[in-house]
Amino acid sequence: MRSARAPQSRAEMRAAGRRAGRDSRRAQSRRMYEQAVRRCRRCQPEPRIETASLHTTRSLPVPEVKPEPTPEIKTEANPDVKTETLPAPKVEFNGSMPAPLKGSLESLQRQNERTEQEGLERILDEEDLNDRIAHKVLVPLPTSSALAVNTDLAESHRYVRPWTANFLMDLSKDYSGSFHEPLQVTSAVRTVEYQKRLMHVNGNATAAEGDVVSPHLTGATIDIGKNGMSRSEIAWMRIRLMQLQQEGKLDVEEEFRQPCFHITVYKEYAQASLAQATKPAAKPAK
Repeated sequence: MRSARAPQSRAEMRAAGRRAGRDSRRAQSRRMYEQAVRRCRRCQPEPRIETASLHTTRSLPVPEVKPEPTPEIKTEANPDVKTETLPAPKVEFNGSMPAPLKGSLESLQRQNERTEQEGLERILDEEDLNDRIAHKVLVPLPTSSALAVNTDLAESHRYVRPWTANFLMDLSKDYSGSFHEPLQVTSAVRTVEYQKRLMHVNGNATAAEGDVVSPHLTGATIDIGKNGMSRSEIAWMRIRLMQLQQEGKLDVEEEFRQPCFHITVYKEYAQASLAQATKPAAKPAK
């Protein structure tokens, strides 16, 4: 005879519902990631689609076009970005091409977890974005002769977190010093509203809502274009970025359909810069 099961309490039922919802969202995130990977492998050219923003009509930055030689851009120093920089890690390239820095669902989940732990909220729309810019939560991309910005990127989206700006200054300075060419940022901060539109025209775009979303929504993430880079330049970038990822300062994914390095920079980078700047100088030997 089948034994009667004791009725669940309301608390148990709510807990079971939350677990089921969490499992469902994770399964959905994995399915979306696997679908995006399959689309990427087909490498089908993506149409250029005009999308409307709140204020003006702009075309989304798809696919990247090889930029013309970038003239030197003079900009005023940004007082909200600290100028202390970390000593450049030694990048040794012995001619053997480093492996691509391929992304994964686990990497995307880790980026979401880290940015959430650091208290970085998702930016909802243009009004929310403008408010954060006004309060200097986000700072302009530090353009210079060593760092350019893709002209397709909307002016209002050329902003990042202060420590991401510090990272870009350090990286572009060392890259330009080695190759005498500027790096180019192809994407920076995005809003949930923008990401939803992007998902309709770019099958490779990450979700805008849910547990696992595009970290661009926090302002801590940038894309650096690979078009026009030589073999040795790509190798330099892979080595340098992998060193910083192993130190826990960032996460990097190399994208190929729209060739770029997708980089999420963590507050750890700013803390390391500050520690280096405040480190007492060594006393001269007597």
